[in-house]
Amino acid sequence: MIEILATLSAGAAAGLRLGIPLLIIGLLQGANLWSQVPVLSRISPYVLVGLLTSWSLFELFASKRLRGQRIIQMIQLFLSPIVGAIMGLAVASAAELPSWIIACVGGLLALVLQLVQLGWFYRLRGLPMWAVFLQDSLCVILVLFAVDAPQQGGLIALVLLWFAIHSAKQWYQWYWENSQQRE
Repeated sequence: MIEILATLSAGAAAGLRLGIPLLIIGLLQGANLWSQVPVLSRISPYVLVGLLTSWSLFELFASKRLRGQRIIQMIQLFLSPIVGAIMGLAVASAAELPSWIIACVGGLLALVLQLVQLGWFYRLRGLPMWAVFLQDSLCVILVLFAVDAPQQGGLIALVLLWFAIHSAKQWYQWYWENSQQRE
């Protein structure tokens, strides 16, 4: 059960940002740098540090502008399930569950959270600055919790999943009311 909670926490972090969670996971492993992370263990650590640092800085600075948010949203929509699966496998490497289940849980949660962000982005015509800072902070917290306190991280991820479901319900009602008014 702890592995699933760690996977949920890591998948939620990947649903918020792409580079920051992978960079933190690699740096937390110390001198081994991604040696235990599937897919990333095949790439040179120096290349990964450069790529992930560059992408993390781009995410941090570009997310503060509307055009940057659009670019990030498009890229994250396609890559968040992959990063969520990698993050899930990285934090639950000693799990008794089959690795494909862990990868699916992490990837699907990352995709769901990314779709919710995309929905709020288009409904609000850009995310407010406080929400962007909340995403950045929550992403770091979720990665750290996935490694050190998976129960708390999993609980936060489940709250985010509840928020996603609640948002979908609100969007459906909003869409239904607007379609009724047009008729």
